[in-house]
Amino acid sequence: MVPETAKESFWQDRLTLVTGGCGFIGSHLVSALLERGAYVRVLDSYNSTAHRGSLEGVQHPRLKVHLGDVADPHFTRCLADGVDTIFHLAALIGIPYSYLAPAHYVHVNVTGAIAVLEAARRESVRRVIHTSTSETYGSAQFQPMDESHPLVAQSPYAATKIAADQLAGSYHRSFDVPVAVLRPFNTFGPRQSLRAVLPSLMSQAVFAEEIVVGALDPVRDMTYVSDTVEAFLELAAAESIEGEVYNVGSGIGRSIREMLQLVQEVAGVDKPVRQASERFRPEKSEVAALVCDYGKARATFGYEPSISFEDGLERLRDYLIEHSLVEPARYHI
Repeated sequence: MVPETAKESFWQDRLTLVTGGCGFIGSHLVSALLERGAYVRVLDSYNSTAHRGSLEGVQHPRLKVHLGDVADPHFTRCLADGVDTIFHLAALIGIPYSYLAPAHYVHVNVTGAIAVLEAARRESVRRVIHTSTSETYGSAQFQPMDESHPLVAQSPYAATKIAADQLAGSYHRSFDVPVAVLRPFNTFGPRQSLRAVLPSLMSQAVFAEEIVVGALDPVRDMTYVSDTVEAFLELAAAESIEGEVYNVGSGIGRSIREMLQLVQEVAGVDKPVRQASERFRPEKSEVAALVCDYGKARATFGYEPSISFEDGLERLRDYLIEHSLVEPARYHI
């Protein structure tokens, strides 16, 4: 179980490194660490405008953002110097693009994982939390899906995440690197890309004349972002979890069709729905169902989601309205 200090003073004055900290989940994790008194270094991808993604404009005396390449071993090791905990979230995640540029995914997701694990090994980091994804399971062979479910990559993206997960386990077994793997099912909430299913549906429900959707039958287990962040913090503070994999989710599967109905209810609308004539996600990559069994996480470090799906949708709706985030344009890969 997680010591009570994990929610109170555990993170006070600890130096942490969050790779991918300018992204959706990463930025929420950074905020939570700062609120708990941690010092936070962020490693995120270099860009010519030095834009810091979801951390743009965020200033805090305990926060330093560094832009570069997570797969650069020297750069990553320098940032790991003196660090207590590494949260490794940096990854390329767009499934359609992984069909066009699989080598790019290997570079960031696999070589990046090696760079982080080597940095942790060489700098004697106390704990590494490596981020996986439920996409590693492929379509459910049984539901709910626990950590014993076979790993079946249905896209180059999923294959690189399986490879990175296996590297994490091997570094623990081979070199005693204190790493554990957190495998979140689908996470949603504020700051998420409007390409993601729930922000896309909600933004259209609030701002558009109609709602354009892709496939309606796939089933997903959606978790509000603050619950996913708590899982990161609780796992990183727990004892005797090295070398293990932990699923986290809500335990409830809903089809996209069911989610769309609830989105319309929360938005207070009943708009016409049109199914797109073509989808950007390749057909063979589509995972039919992902539903989480988080019993191992609950038993080991006390994980339990606290935000209902409906409450999460209301928070997402309010965020989109407050920030005037409108329907996403149809995008190209």
